[in-house]
Amino acid sequence: MTESPGTADVLLAALPFAAHLDIRLPEATPARTIATLGWSPDYCTAGGILHGGALMTLADTAGAVCAHLQLPQGAGTATVESKTNFFRPLASGTARAVARPLHVGRSFVVVQTDVYDDEDRLLGQTTQTQAVRHG
Repeated sequence: MTESPGTADVLLAALPFAAHLDIRLPEATPARTIATLGWSPDYCTAGGILHGGALMTLADTAGAVCAHLQLPQGAGTATVESKTNFFRPLASGTARAVARPLHVGRSFVVVQTDVYDDEDRLLGQTTQTQAVRHG
Protein backbone atom coordinates (compact mmCIF):
# COMPACT_ATOMS: atom_id res chain seq x y z
CA MET A 1 0.00 0.00 0.00
CA THR A 2 1.40 3.38 -0.98
CA GLU A 3 0.69 6.40 1.15
CA SER A 4 -1.23 9.23 -0.47
CA PRO A 5 0.78 12.10 -1.98
CA GLY A 6 -0.49 14.34 0.80
CA THR A 7 1.03 12.02 3.40
CA ALA A 8 4.39 12.06 1.62
CA ASP A 9 4.25 15.85 1.59
CA VAL A 10 3.59 15.91 5.35
CA LEU A 11 6.49 13.52 5.99
CA LEU A 12 8.86 15.58 3.82
CA ALA A 13 7.75 18.81 5.49
CA ALA A 14 9.20 17.38 8.72
CA LEU A 15 12.54 16.89 6.90
CA PRO A 16 13.39 20.29 5.36
CA PHE A 17 16.93 19.30 4.31
CA ALA A 18 15.55 16.36 2.32
CA ALA A 19 12.96 18.64 0.73
CA HIS A 20 15.74 21.12 -0.12
CA LEU A 21 17.54 18.36 -2.04
CA ASP A 22 14.25 17.53 -3.82
CA ILE A 23 14.12 14.03 -2.37
CA ARG A 24 10.81 12.37 -3.27
CA LEU A 25 8.82 9.69 -1.42
CA PRO A 26 6.95 7.58 -3.97
CA GLU A 27 6.17 4.97 -1.30
CA ALA A 28 5.98 5.24 2.48
CA THR A 29 4.56 2.32 4.43
CA PRO A 30 5.67 0.59 7.63
CA ALA A 31 6.92 -2.40 5.59
CA ARG A 32 8.86 -0.42 2.98
CA THR A 33 9.76 3.18 2.28
CA ILE A 34 11.15 4.31 -1.07
CA ALA A 35 12.85 7.66 -1.59
CA THR A 36 14.50 9.00 -4.74
CA LEU A 37 17.13 11.63 -5.52
CA GLY A 38 17.96 12.76 -9.03
CA TRP A 39 21.57 13.29 -10.04
CA SER A 40 22.48 16.99 -10.20
CA PRO A 41 25.82 18.69 -10.82
CA ASP A 42 25.08 20.71 -7.66
CA TYR A 43 25.33 17.51 -5.57
CA CYS A 44 28.57 16.16 -7.08
CA THR A 45 32.20 15.75 -6.18
CA ALA A 46 35.03 15.92 -8.73
CA GLY A 47 34.35 14.11 -11.98
CA GLY A 48 30.57 14.46 -11.88
CA ILE A 49 30.06 11.73 -9.28
CA LEU A 50 27.15 12.20 -6.87
CA HIS A 51 28.58 13.10 -3.45
CA GLY A 52 28.50 10.32 -0.87
CA GLY A 53 26.88 12.73 1.57
CA ALA A 54 23.96 13.16 -0.85
CA LEU A 55 23.52 9.37 -1.05
CA MET A 56 23.76 9.14 2.73
CA THR A 57 21.12 11.86 3.07
CA LEU A 58 18.84 9.91 0.72
CA ALA A 59 19.35 6.69 2.73
CA ASP A 60 18.92 8.52 6.04
CA THR A 61 15.69 10.10 4.82
CA ALA A 62 14.19 6.79 3.69
CA GLY A 63 15.34 5.09 6.89
CA ALA A 64 14.03 7.84 9.15
CA VAL A 65 10.61 7.79 7.49
CA CYS A 66 10.50 3.99 7.70
CA ALA A 67 11.42 4.13 11.41
CA HIS A 68 8.85 6.87 12.06
CA LEU A 69 6.12 4.73 10.51
CA GLN A 70 6.83 2.00 13.11
CA LEU A 71 6.11 4.23 16.09
CA PRO A 72 3.14 4.41 18.41
CA GLN A 73 1.18 7.65 18.40
CA GLY A 74 3.07 10.52 20.03
CA ALA A 75 6.52 8.90 19.87
CA GLY A 76 9.50 10.18 17.91
CA THR A 77 12.93 8.93 16.96
CA ALA A 78 16.53 10.08 17.10
CA THR A 79 19.35 8.47 15.14
CA VAL A 80 21.94 6.91 17.44
CA GLU A 81 23.97 5.06 14.80
CA SER A 82 24.28 5.02 11.02
CA LYS A 83 26.72 3.04 8.90
CA THR A 84 27.03 3.20 5.12
CA ASN A 85 28.96 1.06 2.67
CA PHE A 86 29.37 2.37 -0.89
CA PHE A 87 29.72 -0.10 -3.76
CA ARG A 88 29.63 2.00 -6.93
CA PRO A 89 29.32 5.67 -7.95
CA LEU A 90 26.36 7.43 -9.55
CA ALA A 91 27.24 9.73 -12.47
CA SER A 92 23.73 10.20 -13.95
CA GLY A 93 20.11 9.26 -13.47
CA THR A 94 18.30 8.73 -10.20
CA ALA A 95 19.25 7.06 -6.96
CA ARG A 96 16.46 5.02 -5.35
CA ALA A 97 16.60 4.11 -1.66
CA VAL A 98 14.54 1.20 -0.36
CA ALA A 99 14.26 1.06 3.43
CA ARG A 100 12.93 -1.88 5.44
CA PRO A 101 12.77 -2.42 9.20
CA LEU A 102 15.13 -5.07 10.55
CA HIS A 103 14.06 -4.71 14.18
CA VAL A 104 11.16 -2.86 15.76
CA GLY A 105 11.35 -2.74 19.53
CA ARG A 106 10.10 -0.57 22.34
CA SER A 107 13.40 1.31 22.65
CA PHE A 108 15.02 1.03 19.20
CA VAL A 109 14.13 0.65 15.55
CA VAL A 110 16.81 -0.66 13.18
CA VAL A 111 16.36 -0.02 9.47
CA GLN A 112 18.34 -1.24 6.47
CA THR A 113 18.32 0.93 3.36
CA ASP A 114 19.62 -0.30 0.00
CA VAL A 115 20.37 2.39 -2.61
CA TYR A 116 20.13 1.51 -6.31
CA ASP A 117 20.74 3.23 -9.64
CA ASP A 118 18.37 3.26 -12.63
CA GLU A 119 19.64 -0.19 -13.68
CA ASP A 120 18.91 -1.68 -10.23
CA ARG A 121 22.62 -1.95 -9.43
CA LEU A 122 23.37 -1.61 -5.73
CA LEU A 123 25.14 1.70 -5.03
CA GLY A 124 25.31 1.34 -1.28
CA GLN A 125 23.73 0.07 1.88
CA THR A 126 23.00 1.92 5.11
CA THR A 127 21.99 0.42 8.43
CA GLN A 128 20.75 2.86 11.03
CA THR A 129 19.53 2.55 14.57
CA GLN A 130 16.89 4.96 15.80
CA ALA A 131 16.12 5.43 19.49
CA VAL A 132 12.40 5.57 20.21
CA ARG A 133 11.48 8.68 22.16
CA HIS A 134 8.19 8.16 23.96
CA GLY A 135 5.90 11.17 24.46
